[in-house]
Formats: sequence, structure tokens, C-alpha cells
Amino acid sequence: MKRHFIYLINPVSGTKNKETLLRLIEKKTTGQGIPFQVLHTNINGNYAYLKDKITAEGITDIIICGGDGSVNQVAGSLLGTDVNIGIIPMGSGNGLALAAGIPRKAYKALDLIFKGNAAYIDAFRINTSFSCMLCGLGFDALVAHEFATHASRGLATYVKLTIRHFFKPKFYPFSIEAGNTSIQTNALFISIANSNQFGNNFTIAPKASLHDGLLDIVVVNKMNKLTLLYKILKQIRAGEVKILSEENPDKKGILYFQAKKLVISNPSQAPLHIDGEPAKTATRLNIEIIENAFRLLQP
Repeated sequence: MKRHFIYLINPVSGTKNKETLLRLIEKKTTGQGIPFQVLHTNINGNYAYLKDKITAEGITDIIICGGDGSVNQVAGSLLGTDVNIGIIPMGSGNGLALAAGIPRKAYKALDLIFKGNAAYIDAFRINTSFSCMLCGLGFDALVAHEFATHASRGLATYVKLTIRHFFKPKFYPFSIEAGNTSIQTNALFISIANSNQFGNNFTIAPKASLHDGLLDIVVVNKMNKLTLLYKILKQIRAGEVKILSEENPDKKGILYFQAKKLVISNPSQAPLHIDGEPAKTATRLNIEIIENAFRLLQP
């Protein structure tokens, strides 16, 4: 089948030069003999209109030039369509792209896209909302909500906000039910991951896979700051985790387990982020994996 691309460019994502990217896209895609068109991402995140274009114009590949938020909106809108999704990472974190092994540099990402190696990856739902890689309650969501209001959305801003909130931590009450696992806790945050990282190679769920049909749940319980910092850095930098099980029933410190679905009670309405973007929270969250949700172009 002859390939036909749509490039979606987020005009406000990250800090890369969009004009340089457009010239690169035109030169390399034309050189491949692939017909293409360039569209802007839209502020309301509704891409349902693309379904008609895919069918009517024989579109085979939707290439998202943006960050995790743009990938979330596009992939969620195109569930059930027979199309490949590619990523040219241009966001602040690029968690899904990095987890999938997609290069940061645009020309290398394009070369990978042209190879056409697409494979299904999982996603998941939080109540009625879609996530392609990660959602979180508590600390990281608080940072995400504040980060979204800043004019500068680079890594330095994110690190600054993270440090500020870390030294004034807030802990939230949660109840978690997942199969035979039941947890009552006061936690700094809970991460539910399909990808192994927040972005920028900050690994939070080192056992996570994009295509294993499982969600990886990380619960960071209340503890003193020094212990908390040590345990989080150990997990992020060394990838060391102890998976909660009958053989390892300890529910202190950082908990790590896997499930296809879970229910979280959130009575204090801790803030929520989905794929790094602020989202409306709820007192009850029903979370479930979507296996083989969409085809991602990857190594």
C-alpha cells in the first residue's frame, strides 16, 4: 500500500524551531516520494474529523510533532482506525516517545518513521478519559497543574517546581482495590503507568511495558524527606523495585504492583494528571488497560 502522511504540528509544544522542522519535513518526505499534508493541532484536542480524512484520502500515517499531551489527544480520538501513529518528539518530557525508543532528534525520528515499522501498544482509561502512557494522583499532578500555567515549559521550570513542592510535601488518603490487592494509605503520589517513565528518562515504573497488557502501579507512601528522596532516586536512577506479592507483602515505603484494572478512592480529591497534562480529578477512579490500542511507529 502506498503511504500517505498527515503531519500534525503543535505550535506551542516545547521549544524547538517550527520553521526548521517544516523545512526538514518537506525535504525528507518529498525525497521519499510520499504525499503529505501539514495540519496544526487544535486547542480543544478533538481529532475525530481525521477519521473521515483517513478513509476518504487513504491516509496511512498520522505523524504527531508535539509532546505527550498531543499524542494523547490524537491517539485517543483515532482508536479503532486502521492507521499508523508516528511521533516527532517536541514536548517537554516526551515520555511515550522515549519509552518506545523513538529518537529525540527530528531527522532521526523521521528516518524511523519512513522505515514503517509499526506495532500495537496498549493504553488505558481513567473513568471516561484516555491515557497512552501515564497518569498520576497527588504530588506529580500538583506539579503538572502548576507547570501548565507557566509561560516557560522547559525542563528547568519542571525541575524548579518539583523541588519547591518536594520540600513542602502534601500527603493524600487513598484506598486502592485491584483484584486480591487492597491498600489503605496516605501517599505523596500514585502513578499508574503503561510507559516506564515520566519523561526525560526519569524512570518511575521500570518494569512497565507498552505491550504486556498490564498497568504498573507505583504508590509512594508517607515517609520522612530523606528516606523519601533516597527511595525515589533509587527507583528512578537504578530501576530497583520490590513488587508487592504474597512473597513480598510489605506495604511500607514505595509499593509496586501490576494489574489489568483497579479502583482508586480519592476522598480528598487529590489532583490528577493524565499523560503529563492537568485533568479534572474525582473521588473514585476506575482504571483499566486497553490492550493493542493503536499502532505506533517505533524501532
